[in-house]
Formats: sequence, C-alpha cells, structure tokens
Amino acid sequence: MTTARTRSVRSLTGIALSALTALVLTGCGAGGDGSGGAGATGTDAPIPAVAKDDRLAAMVPAEVRQDGTWVVGTDPTYPPNEFTAPDGTTIIGMEVDLGNAIAQKLGLTAKFEQSQFSGIIPGITGGRYEAGISSFTINDERTTVLDMVGYFSAGTSLATRKGNPDGIDPNDLCGKAVGVQQGTVQVEDVQARTTKCTDEGKPAIQVTELQAQTDVTLALNSNRIVAMLADSPVAAYAQTTTNGAVEVVGQPYDTAPYGVALKKNDGQYAQAVQGAVQSLIDDGTYTRILDKWNVANGAIATSSINGG
Repeated sequence: MTTARTRSVRSLTGIALSALTALVLTGCGAGGDGSGGAGATGTDAPIPAVAKDDRLAAMVPAEVRQDGTWVVGTDPTYPPNEFTAPDGTTIIGMEVDLGNAIAQKLGLTAKFEQSQFSGIIPGITGGRYEAGISSFTINDERTTVLDMVGYFSAGTSLATRKGNPDGIDPNDLCGKAVGVQQGTVQVEDVQARTTKCTDEGKPAIQVTELQAQTDVTLALNSNRIVAMLADSPVAAYAQTTTNGAVEVVGQPYDTAPYGVALKKNDGQYAQAVQGAVQSLIDDGTYTRILDKWNVANGAIATSSINGG
C-alpha cells in the first residue's frame, strides 16, 4: 500500500547537528522524533477539550464505542504531523491533537498506538486498530479497502541542504541521490521520475528508501543524499526546526487530501467521523490545531468521505 507522507549534502554544524542527532537517538521506535528541537510550533500550547456530540456519538459502531477508547494506529516519525516527544514515549503532533478532538466529539478517548507505517492499514482491516491517522493520502488504492475521511491537504515538496549548494532542480533529479520514506507516494513519484530519466538516456536517480521519515531527514543532513522528497508540511517543518540547515526548493506539487483511515462499510462509522471533523472545522478547533503546528496552509473548508 502506498501512502501520502512525505522527508543535502553538507553535515549540520555545531548545535544544529547535535540537537537533531540527540532527538533521533532518544525517540522510541524507528528514528525518534527527528524534529530538530521543540518549541518552534508551540507544542506546549494545549488545545481545549471539545464537547461530545450525542448524535454523532450514536453513529459510532457499538464495538468501537463500548470501551470508550478509540484505538488509533500511527507511525510517529513524521513531524510535525505525528512524532515522539523528547521524553521518548509520548506521541504528539498536529494529527494527534486532531485525533484527540475527533475522539472527544464522539464521546471517546483516543489512544494512539505506535506502528510501522506499512502495518497500519493491515492493522485496521485485521481489527487491531479502530482507525489510522498517519498522513495517509486518500487515493483509489486505499479506498478499495478502507473508508477515508478527509481533514487536510498536502503536496510533495523537495528539500535540500541550506542554499541548495548542489543546484538541485526539482524538475530534473536524474543522477542525483534522493531520499524518500518507504511506503509513501514519494516512492512512486521518484520511481516514475527515474524511469523517465532512463527513457531519455539520462542517468537514473540514486534512490535511498528508509523506513522512517526522520531517518531520511538525518540522511540529508549527514551528507548521504543531496535531496529528499516529502509531504509539504513535513519538509516545511524540517526547514524551520534545523536552524535552516534544510531548505525547501520550489513549490509543492501533486496536492491531495489526507484521510482518517477506517474499516470499510462499517455502518455509519465514516459518517460519524466526517461529521466530527466538519464540526471541528466549523467551531474553530480545527484552525487552532493547525495554527499551533504552523500548518494552516493545508486547511480544508469541507470534510468528505473517500475524496467525494
């Protein structure tokens, strides 16, 4: 399964490299939080609790609501969307705040469980998770096996080290060392690009696929690759939290919605979650969450199911 998610070549210097390395090493699971430092996004600013909507709560399947807990699978290696706090265990991020608010609207308490990205969708279809919130792009492949509720719009961005010293052209990556996270839409993107390169008699892109986006960012800053392709909010966050060692080049492209992943055709489940997201948009909670994480440029006005 593919997914949206998207993460130069001179090493970071001094404090910037030390901070990034320390955070990667202290995080649990693959790659730690990789945020390059807390505070740039106001992570200490709590989002006020929201009131339960009885009508929407009644639409949640009984097997989901019976214990009062909403079990959500996530891969916390994708700051600022979801990542591990400096304590090494707490999962935080824009999507965590949003997931907590959705759960409250439905009369539930969200419980985020760490997973490898590739394991989340099988975990939903197999009953381990009651939802997946992990920067999943809504696409036809996913909606054949899931219902997906839109809540954000993101594209792909290209990032290099500060000043783009290698002169990387976002439109011509032939022969360049480019990093992407495994299982993301950026993998398909770079594969299509490298096929075009070889068809035109140019050298193939030297692709590095790593399990965690934080590992891709670290590879960029440790001189192993010259550029990375990542979701636009992730690339922008890397730029603002590495003391400028990472730089976004050009504009985002292939913009598409993120969706909460749910078991398919499970009564009114998708409608309940869509109603919760729309209510959060309408009452301003959604805007407060996006502003907290400095990702308001990905805001949507209307939530829909399966991109409809």
